[in-house]
Amino acid sequence: MSRIGKLPVTVPANVKVAVNGLTVKVEGPKGTLEQTFLPVVKVDFDAGAKQVKVTRGNDERFSRAAHGLTRALIANMIQGVATGYEKKLKIEGIGYQARSDKGAVVLTVGYSNPISLKPPAGVTFEVPDPTTIIVKGADKQKVGQFAAEIRAARKPEPYKGKGVRYENEVVRRKEGKSFASGG
Repeated sequence: MSRIGKLPVTVPANVKVAVNGLTVKVEGPKGTLEQTFLPVVKVDFDAGAKQVKVTRGNDERFSRAAHGLTRALIANMIQGVATGYEKKLKIEGIGYQARSDKGAVVLTVGYSNPISLKPPAGVTFEVPDPTTIIVKGADKQKVGQFAAEIRAARKPEPYKGKGVRYENEVVRRKEGKSFASGG
């Protein structure tokens, strides 16, 4: 039995869950998410206990994998509409900065032209200061993807550490060239 898949997902009081065949719809204060799952798993919502349970029909390798995946995705959906997700990015480097312009984040990160990135639907961002970007949303996958796109504009380089990084990311630094005196 899948150790993750067999655990029930507890639903908070401010979240509504609707299971219609293979489709699960979750509504909460942060938004609405809907996803269709594979037919090898069965999703049940117990309204009395306020729990979602995921079961599988057989013990084939694919079914076991889909069992844990489905439970994790449903748990992420419920947490997303209840509390939301957030990723913080930091910009390091002289002259490197971010700003908000017409619903897009504009990055000035050492290229000749600034890079403008528009967030997908359901994802918002804040630029509290020129070196910090906060990406927020209910869908964990969309928040992570947009944060990764911002980071990919200028990944942190290993010599001076300049670039866009996640808040707690540790960048391994390399030693630069060292010139020995020729004798």
